[in-house]
Parts: sequence; structure tokens; C-alpha cells
Amino acid sequence: MTGRHVMLIGMMGAGKTTVGAECARRLDRAFVDTDEIIEAAAGRTISEIFGSGGEEAFRAMERAAVADVCASPAPLVIAAGGGAMLDPVNRRLAGTSATVVWLRTGPRELAQRVAAQDIDTGSERPLLATADPIATIERLTSLRADAYAAIADVVVDTDDHSVGEVADAVLDELARCDA
Repeated sequence: MTGRHVMLIGMMGAGKTTVGAECARRLDRAFVDTDEIIEAAAGRTISEIFGSGGEEAFRAMERAAVADVCASPAPLVIAAGGGAMLDPVNRRLAGTSATVVWLRTGPRELAQRVAAQDIDTGSERPLLATADPIATIERLTSLRADAYAAIADVVVDTDDHSVGEVADAVLDELARCDA
């Protein structure tokens, strides 16, 4: 494994945080989640940031978080927010400092995972506060797929796979990138 960061990208619910933490453990690296960095810096939840400053304010904070983690001299495993790669600055930073892994997941599975996570954590996802979250996920997936494909060095499908299985696939793909 090279000294480059590993950045996991994909839609909300794709497993970036859980798979990222598992990959970091196996690689003996620190794990960071840009959404958690943003919440810690703001002292507010993402929902609160969206509510007070809107998506534009959140995306500016996200850009700063991506720049900070990409500048780390120690190689990290990074979970980037679902919309982070829509920003060309974030894509440039990721492309120059990390091996980028797209955790690709189908919309129905994403909706099930997000609903289960939100019940478990009591959180809400601002972009899914609609009457039809599956349609919203399908729309967001369609809007983001080209950006994900443009930056991804590796694509790992996560549907019907456990965290361990996805982590295995990610690490196998990273080993191929290094070969």
C-alpha cells in the first residue's frame, strides 16, 4: 500500500464510514469522515448547518474539510460526504492525494440503509426530507454518478455485501492499484 490517502466516495448509505473505519483498522491508519469534521468544526449537525446556512454554506465547509484531510502528511482513510465530488476543487484535491474508491450501491438498498441508520441514530438527512426518499436517492445517484466515475480509481459494488466483504474487496482493489 502506497503512502497515498484512501478516499471512499459514494452516496449516503453506501457504507463509506463503516467500511472506511474497517479498512483503516486493517491498514493501521487513522480514519476520518469529512461530515464528522464539519460537525465538530461548526458545533452543529449537518441538518442544522443546512437549516441555517443552506447547502451553499455546508458545501463551503465541506471544501475546507476535504482540503484539510488531503493535506495530511500521514496517509489516512477518508470518508468523503456524498456530494463532495460534485465540487471540481474537491475532485482535484482527491485525485492528486488519494486513491479514490467509489462504493457503488443501488438506490433501493441505499434507501433501506439510510432509513435504518436514521432510526438507529435519530438523525435526519436534509437532502432526503421529501415525501419519496427513493425517488430522491435515484435522482441524486443519477446526478452524482458522472462525478464519481470521473474521479474513481476503483469501483466496489456494495449491494448485498457485509462490511467485511466490502472492506475485503476495497483492500483487494487497492493492492491491484499498487501492483
